[in-house]
Amino acid sequence: MLPITQLDLAPITRHLRAMFGSRLLLAAVHHLNVFEELKGGPLSVTELRNQLQLAERSAMVLFPALCAMELLRFDESGQLALTELGHYLTQTQTPNLTGYTGLEKDDPGVLEMAIRLRNDGPLQAPEGISFVKEGEGPSPMDDPELSRKFTLGLAGRARHLSPIAAANLSKREGHLLDVAGGTGFYTYEWLLANPTSTATLFDRPAVLAVAVELLEEFVQSGRPGAAGVKERVTFMPGDMLTDDIPQTDILLAASLFHDWPTSTCQHLAHRFAAALRPGGELWVHDAFLDDDLSGPLAVTDYSAQLFWNTLGRCYSRAEYRSWLAEAGLEPTATNIPTQMDYGLIWAVKPA
Repeated sequence: MLPITQLDLAPITRHLRAMFGSRLLLAAVHHLNVFEELKGGPLSVTELRNQLQLAERSAMVLFPALCAMELLRFDESGQLALTELGHYLTQTQTPNLTGYTGLEKDDPGVLEMAIRLRNDGPLQAPEGISFVKEGEGPSPMDDPELSRKFTLGLAGRARHLSPIAAANLSKREGHLLDVAGGTGFYTYEWLLANPTSTATLFDRPAVLAVAVELLEEFVQSGRPGAAGVKERVTFMPGDMLTDDIPQTDILLAASLFHDWPTSTCQHLAHRFAAALRPGGELWVHDAFLDDDLSGPLAVTDYSAQLFWNTLGRCYSRAEYRSWLAEAGLEPTATNIPTQMDYGLIWAVKPA
């Protein structure tokens, strides 16, 4: 792993995402009655899910968040139990803070979070699911205005993280496929670090139109070697869920899986594995839950934000590695932190 010298911008994104964690907490206390359900003793995840009538995704957003807040814990048998702190959110504890937290229970964001938890998303999906294709309909990212706004909105994060990620990806002569590559900055930085290699940026046509503009800016930056990047990158429009994915030596999935439910992630893992040549590598850059699903808080807050805006959530490295292994790849044990609460993991296709 290469050393990181630039300032980590995580405090900014943590404050942003904390809003969603607060909504989870208030929904759990005052609308789902999670703490009242557990005051009689520990329950398994399945038992608590059933009592609260929560779908798997809603539960795996809510329960890890409450554990990260140190209000719930997994006991020795893997059941969920109240912590000493968590008891102070039950009405039988004297004193308790249910009245104090209840002052915010009717906040519109809290009420909507409670609805989304019970429904595994908004009641009217098109009103709440942002930027993600659903079913057979068109992708929201095919709308040029919306696509441009969202892609440029992510550009600052990509500019910051892409040099760090590129520095830690494999250095090799070959081809990189950046799936749902968005701004293209991860591709451009990797090509800058691998001057004899080529790359394909695969995304929706309206997204690629913005990436082309950002490439022009990149090659004119004056950085050594940047001018030569343009001739080594190809822009390929397509739908990663249905269209043919070209063969490649390295496939990068940056901030990709977290937009989708588990079944879609498993499907994508198989599609991506099939696109790798023997000896190829699949790299995932994302924010990861702990393998025991007990945190960390910054990632559970992010998971709540993703739950609000997409069809997905944050997943643990163990979950990713299980999908990659099921797809015929050999996950490595390496965990590479980058910044802003993100990291890299990777798997190899047997030669």
